[in-house]
Amino acid sequence: MTEAILLVGGRGTRLRPLTVHTPKPMVPAAGVPFLTHQLARARAAGVEHIVLATSYLAEVFEPYFGDGSSLGLHLEYVTEEEPLGTGGAIRNVASRLHSGPDDPVLIFNGDILTGLDIPALVRTHETTGADVSLHLTRVEDPRAYGLVPTDATGRVTAFLEKPQTPEEIVTDQINAGAYVFRRAVIDTIPEGRPVSVERETFPELLATGAHLQGMVDSTYWLDLGTPQAFVRGSADLVLGRAPSPAVPGRCGDRLILPTATVAPDAKLTGGTVVGDGARVGEGARITGSTILSGAVIAPGAVITDSLIGARAHIGERTVLTNTVIGDGATVGPDNELREGVRVWCDAHIPAASLRFSSDQ
Repeated sequence: MTEAILLVGGRGTRLRPLTVHTPKPMVPAAGVPFLTHQLARARAAGVEHIVLATSYLAEVFEPYFGDGSSLGLHLEYVTEEEPLGTGGAIRNVASRLHSGPDDPVLIFNGDILTGLDIPALVRTHETTGADVSLHLTRVEDPRAYGLVPTDATGRVTAFLEKPQTPEEIVTDQINAGAYVFRRAVIDTIPEGRPVSVERETFPELLATGAHLQGMVDSTYWLDLGTPQAFVRGSADLVLGRAPSPAVPGRCGDRLILPTATVAPDAKLTGGTVVGDGARVGEGARITGSTILSGAVIAPGAVITDSLIGARAHIGERTVLTNTVIGDGATVGPDNELREGVRVWCDAHIPAASLRFSSDQ
């Protein structure tokens, strides 16, 4: 159908400590690196050639995905020596594209989990003759996003920064992070310096009379920028709420990878994932959480809506709710961590050291 650019160079600072050793697109969601789901959905839509725009920890992508043939794709990798922003990253990989000047090029942000109808976005782009087409989604509270109002035909009329007052909320439509560019438009982006498509490229195109088309697709959409969102996205993939052909198993309440060990009386629900080589002990209760490879969950631990990093160790009877435990960290027995706590990689919390409630 067409070729694509995947923007996977971000540092993932909001996801730390998950991204201390791993770039955000390579953090496992539903048993495989999140990027795998994006690549598989693009391939299912007919895309065959994808250029990955890498920067942070760029060296980990190619050893894992290679040339993409295992996914039925031809993958290429371009690394930014200095971060160039979304627009700069797109321009930086332009020489790897094979498309003609008027051909469509798909572009995806590397941290969005979506059920977008990709062929429908391309059809919208081609039938409207747009220079750039944007996937838009509707959100209940748009105050945290830039707004993208459109006219009756779907043509974009403005790009508005995050609204500060109720009067500024003129639409509930936001930029959902997937685009189709006419190939020649990519060449108009300044080369060799940081450029934001959201703050610079799109507004300038609009100001010069270019045709920017919006397509509202309000299927599943989630920005995986925070640990809480990432855990939810992984669970939704396992539960089948978010579509992906790359989930390594049937959708259901839990996903246990083949080399994991789970005690017969442990209870796993809510889209919980137990990664390769991880161990879950007797009587543990895990809901809506991700246990990464090699982690150990001791007997009687209770884990809810949390992410346990690779090789981490959670002690007996410890209770974790909405927390992130970094790679290699140890949380000793009888601790209680709640609501947004982040334990850094390789940290050690002794037994019965932290609680939110009485120890009785």
